[in-house]
Amino acid sequence: MDPVTLTTGRLLLRPVGPQDADDTYVACQDPDIQRWTTVPSPYLREHAEAFTGTFAPNGWRDDSDYTFAVRLRVTAGADEAHGGSGAAETPGALDSPAGAAGAAEAEGALVAMVGLMRRGENVAELGFWAAKEHRGRGYMTEAALAAARWAFESAGVERLEWRAEVGNTASRAVAEKAGFTMEGTLRAGLVHGGTRRDSWVGSLLPGDLGLPTTRAYLPARL
Repeated sequence: MDPVTLTTGRLLLRPVGPQDADDTYVACQDPDIQRWTTVPSPYLREHAEAFTGTFAPNGWRDDSDYTFAVRLRVTAGADEAHGGSGAAETPGALDSPAGAAGAAEAEGALVAMVGLMRRGENVAELGFWAAKEHRGRGYMTEAALAAARWAFESAGVERLEWRAEVGNTASRAVAEKAGFTMEGTLRAGLVHGGTRRDSWVGSLLPGDLGLPTTRAYLPARL
């Protein structure tokens, strides 16, 4: 898969690279990120360098994992990034979810990371974390929707899954705002800290965002 850059009204989503190592290292010192995601704990600089310099770029090259660094958009000649009001976004508030970044764009602060991992035939899993200082402004939902639309429109995904350890209410809130349908609890559904944990699972389909799908979906009639 050729790396792509996405934009929304406030955000720039581009493939992760070595230039993101410092910001990733700082963000992942947050205890909440270490508690609820699969990043190493303690999180060392070597982890950030390996992730941004090797793991993330390799995922694009072998068509298995598409990770975006989510940064604030800064327009040429402007002093501040879009969205300074801090107002929460709604799922329908995307400005340009799959557009390429313009030549006048500059990058602002690292807001989040969003990843799409292949999980089978035309199925992918959405994963994300948000930097602590940028939470509560709707950025994470905005970025998740942009990545989901790209997955459906350009990456051949027909079902997008979200999973999180039971109790991760912040991640669940983002998924629900992005339109995911909660499908239940998987016993021992994920591994964290060397133990199996129960996980929530949800799904998003192209039709949930008003998009077509390659193969028709025939729901069960109960």
